[in-house]
Amino acid sequence: MAEVDSKKAVTSPRLKVTMVKALNMALDEQLAADEDVLLMGEDVGLDGGVFRVSDGLLAKYGKERIIDTPLAELGILGAAFGMSVYGLKPIVEIQFMAFIYEAIEQVFSHITRTRSRSRGRFTCNMVIRTPYGLGIKGPELHSDSTEAIFCHMPGLKVVVPSSPYNAKGLLAAAVADPDPVLFVEPARLYRGLKAHVPEEPYTVPLSKAEIIQEGSELTVIAWGSMLHKALEATEGYGAEVIDLLTLKPFDEDTILNSVKKTGRVVIVHEATGFCGLGAEISAFIGEHSILHLKAPVLRCTGPDAVVPMALLEKYYMPSVERIARTYKKVMEF
Repeated sequence: MAEVDSKKAVTSPRLKVTMVKALNMALDEQLAADEDVLLMGEDVGLDGGVFRVSDGLLAKYGKERIIDTPLAELGILGAAFGMSVYGLKPIVEIQFMAFIYEAIEQVFSHITRTRSRSRGRFTCNMVIRTPYGLGIKGPELHSDSTEAIFCHMPGLKVVVPSSPYNAKGLLAAAVADPDPVLFVEPARLYRGLKAHVPEEPYTVPLSKAEIIQEGSELTVIAWGSMLHKALEATEGYGAEVIDLLTLKPFDEDTILNSVKKTGRVVIVHEATGFCGLGAEISAFIGEHSILHLKAPVLRCTGPDAVVPMALLEKYYMPSVERIARTYKKVMEF
């Protein structure tokens, strides 16, 4: 898998680590820096999390700050909501993205409405971490990619890292944000690549995209694990590749500046295309930059179907070949 590592002006020693290790480093730093920060979720303590992201933190910070919860997502997020309103900064791990569906009531009716409902007197400083997506041979409720559902809720930021470097920096920024953040981690990348990550604390700003590759013929917009497939498929094209990083609110200026330069756009995500985030980005480009377009905005996405069992997942997830055919189509228009 291609390695994508941001080139940042950080001078401390760098370790070459997986995304799991980078997230573990970020959690360790946040817990050490602020006693109000705590981690809670199913198996996050004794077992170190289902993917071992929190491995070793229970021994270091104790069971009052690394809290193993019952298997009850509604209760987990309800408790975290109360903690955050009263000044704590919970980081909640939901084992798989689809497991959060039981707790949508807490997210949509309470967590995201705190600032509005209290007229600014209270905020909800909490982070909800959850893995998502195909590539780990999991069953359907372990491989969903339904980030667009959560982008639809005002008051919630939605973040998806694509490399160990930005995973660590984005998680630090999410913990510092006074409002709730859904931090969606691509399970396929947990141990699928390594990159150099500084040992010292740093942040990657929220709501800011990153141009991974510059080009003048085609704008490619992707996030999470699809970024790497989209980048691989650009061979032979003068493509400018944008890693969105924050899905809600997304970086409008970076997108529009690239569209003005290239005039052609392809959006790649593994979630189903119908009402996916790619549709919103496409509408945004049409509303604000239609006179710069030389072709329709095209999307390469998952089908409008339930995520299949493991043996069929490669047919569901956009492949490098299918992405490349989409590039060819928009270039030939």
